[in-house]
Amino acid sequence: MTEPTATTQTSSEPGVGPQPWAAPIATVPVRATVRVPGSKSETARALVLAALADRPSTITNGLDARDTRLMRDGLRALGVRIDDGDGHDAPVWTVTPPERFTAGATIDCGLAGTVMRFLPPLAALAEGRTSFDGDEAARVRPMAGLFDGLADAGAHVEPIGEGNRGGLPFAVTGRPDLPGGVITIDASASSQFVSGLLMIGARLAGGLDLRHVSQTGAAVPSAPNIAMTVAHLRERGVQVDDSRPDHWIVSPGPVAARDVTIGPDLANAAPFLAAAAVTGGRVTVPDWPERTDQPGDRIQEVLALFGAEVALDADGLTVTGTDQLHAVDLDLSDASELTPVVAVLAALADHTSHLHGVAHIRGHETDRLAALATDLEAVGAGVRETDDGLTVHPKLLRSSGWLTYADHRMAHAGAVLGLVIDDIVLDDIGCVGKTMPEFPVLWQRMLDDAVRADEELSAS
Repeated sequence: MTEPTATTQTSSEPGVGPQPWAAPIATVPVRATVRVPGSKSETARALVLAALADRPSTITNGLDARDTRLMRDGLRALGVRIDDGDGHDAPVWTVTPPERFTAGATIDCGLAGTVMRFLPPLAALAEGRTSFDGDEAARVRPMAGLFDGLADAGAHVEPIGEGNRGGLPFAVTGRPDLPGGVITIDASASSQFVSGLLMIGARLAGGLDLRHVSQTGAAVPSAPNIAMTVAHLRERGVQVDDSRPDHWIVSPGPVAARDVTIGPDLANAAPFLAAAAVTGGRVTVPDWPERTDQPGDRIQEVLALFGAEVALDADGLTVTGTDQLHAVDLDLSDASELTPVVAVLAALADHTSHLHGVAHIRGHETDRLAALATDLEAVGAGVRETDDGLTVHPKLLRSSGWLTYADHRMAHAGAVLGLVIDDIVLDDIGCVGKTMPEFPVLWQRMLDDAVRADEELSAS
């Protein structure tokens, strides 16, 4: 088993140490309605495209978390004006694009893949040199595909520091008349390489003819995220031809401004819906879209395969747990963010489960496959790492600490396990600040609502 990179660094606010958290156990089946914050993926794309647009626009219900605060700070460093206002029911941000992006700043990426892969292409449109750095754990995240693409587009990318293996910190030197044209990259490590380049495609002098070629034949992971980017571009009048596999052509032209409202983050909803499955309860997440490119939407299919009842109606998405979780054999290549929660469900299932198609999550906030194997073995499960996933053998589980590795998804997984195994103590709940700072409050409120509903039922 590969050991994940351990760190005491959190993904919450800088300067805040680890925050241990005893995951609360569910004393009754969970019954609650949980409204989750806006989508991180949609918020990031909306901010970048608003910065590239031809006039000011607004973003309503954008996610306010560490990743998206770093994104807004980075855009401001590039000359974008963002006014953080409050609407009556949801925050409203007004984004005013600059006449030209400005270079010269050092942009803090934190541990946010969207910041370190979406903002360097914008910096490539600025005259001069812009530097990027981030959390220590972010320095091992893959960047080579994006660097190759920026170089092909006409920018200069320079790693900073001795021993730099091609990631953070680095500097981008660009110019407003970046030529673009045919660009070939290997995006098998991250779909964000593709999305970051696609979003500036219309601003390149020759447009963008982007191709993914892998020497090993590896596919681009998380294809729905690229589909989301393409959909956002088309909504803003950008012409994108994605009719051929692993090939995207973006025509040069303006990016039209569009006022948008961000929907709920479906990946962040996954642990709440999983709570219904593991406790035999019932959880509803309101405002679930009928159609979406968010990969987290696949939680519907996943929970149904585990044996839960899943229904989507006007009230939202409702998951009802049944008597037992069934083993699964799942390719999660298009929804890899779900892997940590799914691995915990597999550890609670009736037989051995196989999860595959997620080799690339070794390069996420931590090596998630190694981290899951370490944590699940500590609580008694039998886990085998494969080349692209995990084989999980359910066994009698026991109390243990749960290491988060500064990874919000690992924290979500530990919280789900803690519903049914007492004394699961996370080493740091602060890491959820990356995408959902209110997670511990929402989690406890869900359990309190369940107890209250149970008491009312008993009294009736």
